[in-house]
Amino acid sequence: MKMRWKVAVFLAVFILDVLCVKAMYKSYINTKDTLFLPADAGADAKDEVKEQFSGSKQIALTFDDGPHSVYTPRLLDGLRERGVHATFFLLGENVEGKEAIVKQMQEDGHLIGNHGYSHVQMSKESVNTACEQIEENNKQIEAITGVRPQYLRPPYGAWTDELSCTTNMTVVLWNKDPLDWKTQSTKKIVRSITKHIEPGDVILLHDVYPTSVEAALEVIDTLTKQGYSFVTVDELLID
Repeated sequence: MKMRWKVAVFLAVFILDVLCVKAMYKSYINTKDTLFLPADAGADAKDEVKEQFSGSKQIALTFDDGPHSVYTPRLLDGLRERGVHATFFLLGENVEGKEAIVKQMQEDGHLIGNHGYSHVQMSKESVNTACEQIEENNKQIEAITGVRPQYLRPPYGAWTDELSCTTNMTVVLWNKDPLDWKTQSTKKIVRSITKHIEPGDVILLHDVYPTSVEAALEVIDTLTKQGYSFVTVDELLID
């Protein structure tokens, strides 16, 4: 009886050893082409490996349509507590009466961009009308912050090369859209972002919904534990 027990234990240990060795070999095969570069590897290849294994996973949280009198301050408080900077594309018609909130954004180190004066599809407007909207919003933001916006996000992401009035601005779109305005569900927004996140992503949210603010802060807490860091879009573009 004792002999059978010893044999069973020996076989179990042997099988575990074999499985561990196979797992280690598979990991080696999967990484050897990047981990073990030849001595004459180019700078680009070395930078790629350095980025891959340095733990640098930057993403940008961006918020459109604000400021909101209640939800934007709540978001700013949460970002400040977490030491996170975000990018806000302000809608001109929502700025009036909320100048203190815009000023707080600037003081907290967030990037402030232009989202037009009203939420219209600029590509369907005349060039003059679109340019006037952009310029009007630029002027009011500059009057509050002392800084002229350099980044523009057109509503609906609709943009054409004909809108040459803003050639001195950088148009910023996005590549992750959890449709927060549609679902207005904190749980769904968080799941949509965290399930498909990748380094370098620009996430589109709106700080005019309580569910979006709650989701943004939960996403920060979740992804920070996974090694992600949050930057403004200009920092992401520079890097």
